[in-house]
Amino acid sequence: MGSDAKPQEGTQPHASPPEVGRERPPTLAELRRRMAAIPGRGEAAAARIPLDAELRRESLAVPPALAGLLPGGGLAKGSVVSYTGARSLLAGLLAAVTEDGGHAAVVGVPRLGLLAAVEMGAQLERLAVIPDPGPDPVEVAAVLLDGLDLVVLGLGGAAVAPARTRVIAARARNKGATLVVTDGRWPGAALHLDARVAGYAGLGRGRGRLRSLGLEVEVRGKAGPPRRGRLDLCSNAGRVEWARHETVTRTVAPVDANEAAS
Repeated sequence: MGSDAKPQEGTQPHASPPEVGRERPPTLAELRRRMAAIPGRGEAAAARIPLDAELRRESLAVPPALAGLLPGGGLAKGSVVSYTGARSLLAGLLAAVTEDGGHAAVVGVPRLGLLAAVEMGAQLERLAVIPDPGPDPVEVAAVLLDGLDLVVLGLGGAAVAPARTRVIAARARNKGATLVVTDGRWPGAALHLDARVAGYAGLGRGRGRLRSLGLEVEVRGKAGPPRRGRLDLCSNAGRVEWARHETVTRTVAPVDANEAAS
């Protein structure tokens, strides 16, 4: 069901997303041409937003269940977010943005579960995938910030120097795009997200269908205490939906002794 659920591992959606540089790393000139061809950022989404919805215009769309853990109820446009942990939440962010009418890209994260993103509502025609960005993935992501709403960047374990992160952060802020960085060190991120698999539901003793996947999520900003909560990914009629986890206590009614003996 999710990109972190083993039954889905290795699967791919039938419809292929528009990949940039499937056979070779894209050149920066190619990326700039593609960015110039993309319609104005968020036009489809803006047409559906009331004029007084200032908060939504300043925040990137996220799964509704995650919104309550984020400052302001969303990821701030023009910000840089550091991400660690399960990739299911990354798939959820991509799905929320593209379903809302925005454009997104994944750079240097070849094992991200695209099928999981589609099941969450991702629109593949608005999602570019660059599994091999070449020797400088940061520069590729910087170019993509010019035309997209969300860029997910995998660093492959590398650490980016603070002087360079400040330049990229200024570019994201100027363009109103959100950069989510994973698999590496990025000093100075405005927000840190961490998601860990907390358990599964539906599997019996070695068999059964996976009904839900639980994630423990922690959100840390530059100020204030961290926010923590659990999100569940639940399968519903072929779609994966996000929900805030609620502990349900079941009360078992006492059994009548005479009825039990009959």
